[in-house]
Amino acid sequence: MANTKDKPGEKAKEAPQPRSVRVVMMALMVTILLAMLDNMIVSPAMPTIVGDLGGMEHLSWVVTAYMLATAASTPIWGKLGDMYGRKGVFLTSIVIFLLGSVLSGMAQDMGQLIGFRAVQGLGAGGLMVGVMAIIGELVTPRERGKYMGMMTGVMAVAMIGGPLVGGTITDHLGWRWAFYINLPLGAIALAMVTAVLHLPKKKAKGRIDYLGAALLTVGISALVLVTTWGGTEYAWTSTVIMELIAIGVVALISFVIVQKKAAEPILPLHIFRSLNFTLMSVIGFITGFVMFGAILFLPLYQQAVQGASATNSGLLLLPMLLSMMVVSFFSGRFTTSTGKYKIFPIAGTILMVLGLFLLAQMDTDTTRFTSGLYMAVLGAGMGCLMQITMLVAQNSVEMKDMGVASSSATLFRTLGSSFGVAIMGALFNSRVEDTMASRAGELGGKVTEQSAQLDADSLRQLAAPVRDAYQHAVSAGTHSAFLLGAVIGVVALVAAVFVKEVPLRGAGPKDAGPKDSGDSGSAEAKKPAEDAAGDAAHGPRDAVAEAV
Repeated sequence: MANTKDKPGEKAKEAPQPRSVRVVMMALMVTILLAMLDNMIVSPAMPTIVGDLGGMEHLSWVVTAYMLATAASTPIWGKLGDMYGRKGVFLTSIVIFLLGSVLSGMAQDMGQLIGFRAVQGLGAGGLMVGVMAIIGELVTPRERGKYMGMMTGVMAVAMIGGPLVGGTITDHLGWRWAFYINLPLGAIALAMVTAVLHLPKKKAKGRIDYLGAALLTVGISALVLVTTWGGTEYAWTSTVIMELIAIGVVALISFVIVQKKAAEPILPLHIFRSLNFTLMSVIGFITGFVMFGAILFLPLYQQAVQGASATNSGLLLLPMLLSMMVVSFFSGRFTTSTGKYKIFPIAGTILMVLGLFLLAQMDTDTTRFTSGLYMAVLGAGMGCLMQITMLVAQNSVEMKDMGVASSSATLFRTLGSSFGVAIMGALFNSRVEDTMASRAGELGGKVTEQSAQLDADSLRQLAAPVRDAYQHAVSAGTHSAFLLGAVIGVVALVAAVFVKEVPLRGAGPKDAGPKDSGDSGSAEAKKPAEDAAGDAAHGPRDAVAEAV
């Protein structure tokens, strides 16, 4: 690629202007909303779907198929973007997601729905990775902090509003519209991305590593199935789970061996030579582990113990999500203005561990106000970590590896959420069953033998002594789950301590002048040492991306 530093006047022509970048960001935020809303909207529709299509015994596969396809395709989408250009690959993922949505809405039986959800998940794997990689290519790490709060805000809106929208759509339009609703959002995203995003096309130097892609897909799928089925469909020590673990381990070991020899590896192992990238992968995994465990068990505790309504389940998490959004916005602005970021992984993991420990202290007498404060502490920790982990991971690699860095960070967080829900869920269920058996005897064991999680209607039908025992059991279960999360969080804290504050590439406010364009050319010219750590291999960023 030609070095535009030697061509006066071209920099001013090619540098993305603030308004252009904001328009591109709006298009990317719509795509994030599309990705985040889907499962939140579909979940309330599941009982109606079963009533219409039947196949109750296969219901879990509606979620599992989507999750498997998303996790397995995430690293492949990232690599394709690195090889062939991000815009075309990103638009393709949106089209596949929308095609899966249309087909899911047209499904005539549960088998079709499961298959079409897999198609939808295949597209979803490229949505978040595409957004993160495009931002990484378009905006310098120093300036990227300004957009962190925006991304976290969109995620919070999806988590809060998704169940409300899903319930309303299902009640008034029918469950098929829980999938069709993606079409207008997707059309807006496609139109905006096509019109305003202009990135250079790339020509791949080598062939796609098909063997590596297949081995990684098998390995990830096996691990996700272990976490999905373990303790629910099959016992943890069952033959099926043991075989899946063996398949996953063998596939991933073989994958590592293949990556060392591949000309264009799906996941280049050299990116893990960066200490910061490896540490961010660990912190991202644990963040996913903790966050999705909290999202699962906090509403359950509030409904079973505090008597909250399940109708507005997203609102139950409002203290955590608002805190996460505010802190993420502040941390992003601070990072942009100062270029400093190490304080946030450390502060975030401390607040995360503290919040989990406080949540572990909740019992049957804990008020909603108190639990809300505890959630706010956890949310503040998440706000420090959610986007900083991606930012530091991207700053640790060269531009040519931006896609695989973004997909790897996303994949580790996804796997963390799968393991978190599975392990914390197994501990929760075990504790609930033991407590019910000790407090309510044989009757308590019968109440929870089908499931340790009762819905509101089932809870109201229980006799007062059994209901009281169940409330104590849920309180004990959440105590164990959150205490485990706090212990796991300590590992993230240790990792955060070893993060090195490598200067973020790109101009800060003082360098950019009164109208900050997000251009990093001048800063990179003045700081060759920083370029050596990242962008030196590929030239100035303003020659890489132009937002029109």
